[in-house]
Amino acid sequence: MSRIRVVGGAILDGAGQVLAAQRGRGRSHEGLWELPGGKVEPGERDQDALVRELQEELRVTVAVGSRLGISRWRRVELIAFACTLLEGEPVATEHHELRWVDADEIGRLTWTPADIPLLQPLGARLRRDRG
Repeated sequence: MSRIRVVGGAILDGAGQVLAAQRGRGRSHEGLWELPGGKVEPGERDQDALVRELQEELRVTVAVGSRLGISRWRRVELIAFACTLLEGEPVATEHHELRWVDADEIGRLTWTPADIPLLQPLGARLRRDRG
């Protein structure tokens, strides 16, 4: 069985917060929190897939920055990138809720299994951004 390559965007506000997205009704892991993003199409670069997915899911344009980490859970390989919001205000088109959270708050949300290993490096990044 081949892995499903997925990208996640840690949209950072530069002041120590990241945008968390709660999975919507009828989706696997309904109600759990995740970094928004989605599947990488064959032949597509990870960064291009993330820009496309965030435009589709949140109606925003982002600049994709450094890679935060890679997580593997079952057949999913999740690659997370730091992102900066360039245009638009995030809209929950596929998610139940969107929430800006800081390093302390990310630990109080219930995340999808694939996202959990990324919380430590994400928290460290948020603490650095907070100063």
